[in-house]
Amino acid sequence: MDENLAGALHHVELWVPSIERATVEWGWLLSTLGYSMEQNWGKGASWRRGSTYIVTEESPAMSSEQHQRTAPGLNHLAFHAGTKDMVDALVEDASAHGWQQLFAEKYPHAGGADHYAAYLVNSDGFEIELVAAVTSTIGSD
Repeated sequence: MDENLAGALHHVELWVPSIERATVEWGWLLSTLGYSMEQNWGKGASWRRGSTYIVTEESPAMSSEQHQRTAPGLNHLAFHAGTKDMVDALVEDASAHGWQQLFAEKYPHAGGADHYAAYLVNSDGFEIELVAAVTSTIGSD
């Protein structure tokens, strides 16, 4: 193992009820964030960015058709999303690609006054957080 990768996220696998819908919704998001589709097979697809990849799979072993972000388990995935303008653009485009904004009344500070982010949920109930880059104030008075 490359010692520089120790502790880095290797991959995430999401079981989805519809691979066609997931390919559209997750494909838009991930490609916009710099991931490239790496694999596409009958009931699954994967996107890679650097050493990390994300898989969506319509598994026959699924026990439910809907992900419940408020149940025990995965609540959301958070992505660095570039500048504040880039986060705003993603929010503006999201609904055309199957994602709806959460906490819109608190946007862009639903995570706190010093945290610029958008929270989106897709049609299968998966939540993502898109975090804007923070400019450092170290050394500034």
